[in-house]
Amino acid sequence: MMAVGRKPPNMLERRVNKTLYKISPPKLVKSRWMEVFLMGIKVIALVLFYYTFSISLTFYNKWLFHDFKFPLTITIIHLAVKFVIALILRSLIQACTSIKPVSLSWLTYAKIVTPTGITSALDIGFSNWSLVFITISLYTMCKSSAIIFILVFAIAFGLQKPHWMQVIIVVLIAVGLFMFTYESTQFNLEGFVLVLAASFLSGLRWSLAQILTQKEETGLRNPIDIIYHLQPVMILGLLPLAIAVEGVRICSTEDFLGFTDIHTFTLTCTKLLFGACLAFMLAMSEYLLLSRTSTLTLSISGIFKEICTLYIASQKGDEMSALNFIGMVVCLCGISLHVGLKALETKRSSENPSHDVKDDMESLINDDSSDEQELYVRKIVVTKL
Repeated sequence: MMAVGRKPPNMLERRVNKTLYKISPPKLVKSRWMEVFLMGIKVIALVLFYYTFSISLTFYNKWLFHDFKFPLTITIIHLAVKFVIALILRSLIQACTSIKPVSLSWLTYAKIVTPTGITSALDIGFSNWSLVFITISLYTMCKSSAIIFILVFAIAFGLQKPHWMQVIIVVLIAVGLFMFTYESTQFNLEGFVLVLAASFLSGLRWSLAQILTQKEETGLRNPIDIIYHLQPVMILGLLPLAIAVEGVRICSTEDFLGFTDIHTFTLTCTKLLFGACLAFMLAMSEYLLLSRTSTLTLSISGIFKEICTLYIASQKGDEMSALNFIGMVVCLCGISLHVGLKALETKRSSENPSHDVKDDMESLINDDSSDEQELYVRKIVVTKL
């Protein structure tokens, strides 16, 4: 795997740099460490930005599902709101810059975007559905097993070459997950099956995403265009299941469409819209972190984000035995080994003079806690980060 190259600074970044230069000590400004300092500050800010929305969305959804048990409907509303936001932003960008936004033909949309959109919708839908039944700790660890399915599908589709270290990664994550769930006092079979199904779909989702953005004719290279084109098919893919499972109840509940009190209905809509905005900001923060640093930085950040999520969940009442804790450590070791293997591949590729960087594609595969992240796979260059 390769790392994402750092883009040249845009106007906003130049202003940030100028401000940091003004507030920094004169000795630091004149030293060779100034560039390192600037990069460190920006990376920390981007990581915190990403952590804020990712962890917040996970706990917000869990809180919302406690009383409003319609996860599929909520997911569809989130997708619809994100589509509207992307549509507005595309229109504003076109009006302000005269840059024509990317448009896909119906054939390209059907052949390339639709499979990715449907698997993405089911992945996110099942993930949110599982949160109704299981704890955030179990959810986070089970979603980490998506790496297993990602590796399997990547090898099956010829996107990645098999490596013996991948066997160790799969064993560590699988054994760790088994130990984490063994005799857990808060284990729920229905939620466990749902989140494992979501992890399976996540593996298929990211492989299809890489195929999607490798197609030059799509031109999908920024988050707004990707959100704009994926949301409609994701909504259509999840809608039949949502109608079958929640259709009657969502139409009759007094908290939503069967409302008798306008105040209650307005409060519910506000909660749903706030969650949708969190999901959109998560997608943007993820893209900013990836585009301004590297995939390795994002992957390492993802590991620490999982640790933060598990710690916060334990403080909020999630129970964990000694065996469950050991299982968590083993699982995180498997994930860390996966990240280390990617870093090693990056180093080897950068040292290979015959390696054509322009042909490399990178997929964001560290998809975990919130699972309302978008699909960012883009052409890349080597970075030192």
